[in-house]
Amino acid sequence: MTPAEYKKFKGLTKENLRDHMRDLEIIFTMLGEASTTEIERIKDPATFTEHKKVSREGGNVAKKAKLELEKKTKRPVVSKENYLNEPEKEKRKRLPEPEKD
Repeated sequence: MTPAEYKKFKGLTKENLRDHMRDLEIIFTMLGEASTTEIERIKDPATFTEHKKVSREGGNVAKKAKLELEKKTKRPVVSKENYLNEPEKEKRKRLPEPEKD
């Protein structure tokens, strides 16, 4: 999905997409970005077309990993679940208890 499609899928308008991703969604997004960066360093593309090709290669690394995880877990990584939909009280329950002195 493009970022615009992803935002629409999650029901977002002006909000930051990353702020509304679950952990695995962020991890696979970062894997695609890091893979693209590493491939860019090695291939050193000069033209827009070359950069576009490298971007697709980096994205495909994350796509393959995501598909493999989905195959193993039989659950999709991408979710309509949205950080805003969960009440603050529920979010706080997941936070670790503060250490007592």
